Amino acid sequence: MKLSSILVISVARIGDTVLLSPCLKAIKAQYPAAKLTVLAHPKRMEVLENLPVIDHLGGITKHSAAWRGWLPGRAYDVVLVYGRDAALVRYALRVAKTVVCFDEPEFADISTGRAVKVRPPSMAIHAVAHRMMLTQPISIVVPADSRLSVALTQRELAWIDAFIEGKSIGGHHPLIGLQLFSFPAKAHRDWPLENFSAFVRRIREAFPNAMFVILGDRLAAQRAEALVEEFPEAVSVVAGQLSLRQSMALMSRLDLYVGVDTGPTHIAGALGIPMVAMYHWKYPANNLRPLQNEWCTAIEHPATANPGGEFVTGMEAITVDQVVDAAMTLLRSAVERSWLCV
Repeated sequence: MKLSSILVISVARIGDTVLLSPCLKAIKAQYPAAKLTVLAHPKRMEVLENLPVIDHLGGITKHSAAWRGWLPGRAYDVVLVYGRDAALVRYALRVAKTVVCFDEPEFADISTGRAVKVRPPSMAIHAVAHRMMLTQPISIVVPADSRLSVALTQRELAWIDAFIEGKSIGGHHPLIGLQLFSFPAKAHRDWPLENFSAFVRRIREAFPNAMFVILGDRLAAQRAEALVEEFPEAVSVVAGQLSLRQSMALMSRLDLYVGVDTGPTHIAGALGIPMVAMYHWKYPANNLRPLQNEWCTAIEHPATANPGGEFVTGMEAITVDQVVDAAMTLLRSAVERSWLCV
């Protein structure tokens, strides 16, 4: 198959956008001469900025898609559409010779022969493998490199180094980032704040110079106030103060990341920093953890039942001991390898 122009559309949250990166690398590896364009959500697309495999990065939404692509001609040989927005598939059909999407109920009335509908898997598989299914019609096999990817610039890293010094968290090691909360619709994935408090206390016993940085948005900053009040000298809040790119740069400077299953956890996996990630049983680590990442310790909420036969859904089922033990193992390994000086 010969392709000269490929478009990938994915309007999704931060984590789902990062999970697309192995597919983009596989496409470029198979078709290095083809121009690869990616259209993502305008507020999420920056997580893909500077990836060398992307030739052009732009924004699109299901609303803006309705107004685009009406000029004559088809600019792309093939478009891969991720998600369930019919407006995006209809836009793709206006601008491409062939469109590949999953066979979703939302696309039932799209029957043109130029739309290749891939049947979704019958059982849960890893999110990267799921996304790779859309690349099969363009002759791409499962890539050898399934690592998540993001790319930071030297200018961004220099800026965050100055920010860290100005924030008076420079010189503290280990520098540990905490992602306390998922987004509100997935709040059942949150680990109790009192557990994070116990975690901070236990780590400080072993590493008195440790500094804990609260990541996330402004809501996370508000909800973390109790933790700041308890450890004013050891907890610093950057949540809600940085852009997405700045947050990524800060995370790259962490000695350890500890967080629940949400967008920044996927970013940590892409950065390759030591990390402890907590997953709810509804969203198993086997389907979401960063692949080919030796520095990620995934801890799964156990899918257990109470005497009434109902599943115990609270994330408190993940114990403080589990998270502390995983963190200490990673930190000690970093010290032994001289990657961490305390």
